[in-house]
Amino acid sequence: MGGDHPDTLNSRNNLACAYQSVGDLGRAIPLLQQTLTDYERLLGGDHPDTLTSRSNLACVYRAVGDLGRAIPLLQQTLTERERVLGGDHPSTLTSRHNLAHAYQSAGDLGQAIPLYQQTLADYERVLGQSHSLIAMVRANLEQARSA
Repeated sequence: MGGDHPDTLNSRNNLACAYQSVGDLGRAIPLLQQTLTDYERLLGGDHPDTLTSRSNLACVYRAVGDLGRAIPLLQQTLTERERVLGGDHPSTLTSRHNLAHAYQSAGDLGQAIPLYQQTLADYERVLGQSHSLIAMVRANLEQARSA
C-alpha cells in the first residue's frame, strides 16, 4: 500500500486518536499534523477524510488549551462540511458542536451559546429527541448558560 495510500492515512489517523484517548498528546499532535498534511496533499482540502483529520487535530489542540490553533481549524472544518456535506449532516452538526465547545473553553459564551442552541435544535430535528448526542449538547449548553 505505501505511506500515501488512503488506508494507511486512515490507520495513522486512528493511531493518533488512540494516543489522544490515552492522554499521549505529545504523540497524537505530530501524527495528526502530518496526517492532515498528507490528506490535503493527496485528497484535497474538502475531502471528508481530510475534514475528519482536520477536526481531530483541532480537538487535540483544544484539549491542550491551544485555542488559537483549534478555533480557526474548527471554523474551517465547519465551513467546509456545510459546503460539502450540507448543514444537516451529522458530521457537520458535530463540527458545530466542537466549535461551540472551543468557544466555551475560550470564554466566548456569546459565540458558544448560539452555536450550542442551533446544534441542539438541528440534532433534535435530524436525529430525534432520544439520541445520545442530544443529552451531551444539552448539558454543554446548560453549563455555558450558567458560566
